[in-house]
This record gives sequence, C-alpha cells and structure tokens, in this order.
Amino acid sequence: MVQIINKHILQSFFKMKVDLMNETIPLFLPDITNEDKKAILETLNKALLTDGPKLREFESSFAKFTGAKYAIGVSNATSALHLSLLANNVGKGDEVIIPDMTFVATANAVIHSGATPVFVDVEMNSMNISVDSIKEKINKKTKAILPVHFAGKVCNIKQIVKIVKENNLKLIEDCAHAIGARVGKNHVGTFGNSGCFSFYPTKNITTIEGGMVITDSKEIAEKISLLRNHGLTKTLSQRYSKGMPWDYDVIQSGYNYRLDEIRSTLGISQLKRIRKLNQNRKKIYEYYNKKFKNVEEIITFPSSEKEEHVYHLYMIRINKKSKVSRDKLFSKLLKLGIKTTVHYKPLHKFSAFKKFIKSNNKFNNSNQLYNEILSLPFYPNMPKNHQECVITSILKILEKGNKK
Repeated sequence: MVQIINKHILQSFFKMKVDLMNETIPLFLPDITNEDKKAILETLNKALLTDGPKLREFESSFAKFTGAKYAIGVSNATSALHLSLLANNVGKGDEVIIPDMTFVATANAVIHSGATPVFVDVEMNSMNISVDSIKEKINKKTKAILPVHFAGKVCNIKQIVKIVKENNLKLIEDCAHAIGARVGKNHVGTFGNSGCFSFYPTKNITTIEGGMVITDSKEIAEKISLLRNHGLTKTLSQRYSKGMPWDYDVIQSGYNYRLDEIRSTLGISQLKRIRKLNQNRKKIYEYYNKKFKNVEEIITFPSSEKEEHVYHLYMIRINKKSKVSRDKLFSKLLKLGIKTTVHYKPLHKFSAFKKFIKSNNKFNNSNQLYNEILSLPFYPNMPKNHQECVITSILKILEKGNKK
C-alpha cells in the first residue's frame, strides 16, 4: 500500500472497534426531520388522503425544480418507467436498449410494456451505459433507448440524444439516482421524451415509496395521468367536487399507480432541502475519495466537473493488486458492524432475463465491475466518526491482508 497507516490511525481503529461493539454503521439512513413529521400529521387530519391537492402541489414543485413543463406523481419509479414506455407507444415487437448494470426495475418495466429489453455494456470509469455498445445494438426493431444516470452521475446524454435523433428513436431517462443532476442548466429527465424518478428510502429525497415522471409533452403527461388512475376521466377530487361521484368514464384500461397525499406531503417537505442534502453527500464523497486516493488496492470513482453530479452512492473498486478480495472485504467489514453492498448484480446474470441474452453479447466491463465494486455506508447526515471508522477499518483490513 502507498498509504501508510500510522500509530495514531491504528489507535483510532481499535477505539472505534470498541465503540461499535454495541451498534452498527448502516449502509444508509433516510433524512426524516421533525418538519417532515409535522407536515405529515397535518395532512393526516385532512379528509382527502389520496389523489388530492398535496399531490398537485408536489407535482408543481417538482416540475419547477427540474424545469419540466409537466410532472406526474406515481406510486414508484418502476411504474414511472412502465407508464413512460406505454405513453411513448413502446410495446410488443419493439426493442428497448438498457444498461446491463442497473436495478432489475429498469428491465422489468420494459418487459411489462410488452417490449424486449436489450442489455448493453457500461463504461468502466462511470458505470453508465456505453455509447459504443448502444450503437452496436441498434436495429430495425429498436424503438427506444433507456439510459440510467448511475449513482447520480449524468451519463453521456448529449451523445445519446444525437443517436436518438439520427435513428428516430424514443428517449426515456431513468433518473432514479439523479434528483438534482444537471448538465449546465438542464436537469436530467428533460433531454428526451420523459424522465423517471424514484423516491425510495435510499434516494436523495424520499417519500418512502413513490416516483415521478417529467415531460414537456402535453400528450404524454395526459396519457400518464390517465393510466395511473385506472383510465378514469376524473380525479377523486373532481368526482366529489360537484355532480354525481360515480359519473365518470373509463376510456382506457389503466393501473392503480397513484401517489397518495401522505407521501406527496413528505416529498414537498424533502424537496425544499434537496440542495443541502446533495451538498452534504458531495462533502462525504470527496472526503472518502481523499482518504482512498493513494491506496493502491482501491480504485475510486472521481467526482464530476463537467456536470452537476448528485452522489447517490459511494462505491470503490478493489483491484487485482489486492490480496483481499471484494467479498472478503465485505465479510470482514460486516463482522465489524459495517454494512456494505454491491450495486448491482448485472442483469444478464439473472435467471428471468437469460432468454434475452444472445450468444454474441459481451459484457466485459459489467462482469469485471461486478467482481470489484463495493458500496460503502453513505448518507447526507453520516457522522464523521462513522466515516472515519469505515475508512480506517478498510485500510487496516487491506494492510493486514497484504502482509499474509
């Protein structure tokens, strides 16, 4: 190791180990404040608890924050992706290009739309979808490209937009990791036909479960609004505001993908401090990078200067020079009470998706990354002593392993 662990660090390590004997360092903790709780309790006292004014307010605030003309709240990011595909007329007989390294929801949404997912490799330095791999897989059946802005870093979206225009394709952005990420003044999700966001507990803001679609297309917005609520022509508040509540039509078979008032209220409250939360993430991210910078066994993912990175995850790669494998490091950290994980197992390795893989598919980068990456504890209000413990523990484990 280039970095030398001195006596002070070793003393700190053993002290931290003792301090943590009765607790663990979680992978993530959501930032739920007293203001969040107060707002939720106030909403709970309202008569209308779903499909009401808080949802409309959240949608309006999110549209303003992202610079989109329309924002439609839905039950989760998977439903956001599903409805976006349907609203963009993607279905049976179509192919949708997606990255191999992403959560299974991206592939599931494509399959539920009736289309076929086409998995392509990712870039080593960013884990974002490879532009070269996209070009290799475009054919007559290709209807859309669905890139993921992985871990909060914007993918090579300008080149992808160019490919989309040249081939007359649809572009649906998976922005589940990227609330607040921008290229210049343009927020992710506004480069294509629609953008899909997640408010799962681990995301940069949370509504516990929940999602949002943004678009500049009135037609797409109206279709998603219709489909999320069973295809009903009236919202709940419209049905009970005047006339007979049952006097509505169903003009298209839809889904129960609504976002309720409680989660909308939490989203409104969380969105007010998104910039501060993302700034806190950046500080911790850069501190981790600083401490691991000169460690030969570790490869870090750099912060970004070209666009606004929002640091959804902090990952390291354990390279081939290390005598301590990624799996061994994971196990030893777990014994110390430090929770880590891998984001993600490549899609082509799952049984449910094997039928979509062709013999000529190559996933060199995603396969290598899968064997090397480890996501460390990382959240906006992570205590400094926990950060230090994670860092020191990893350095000690690597040093001890290399002496064998």
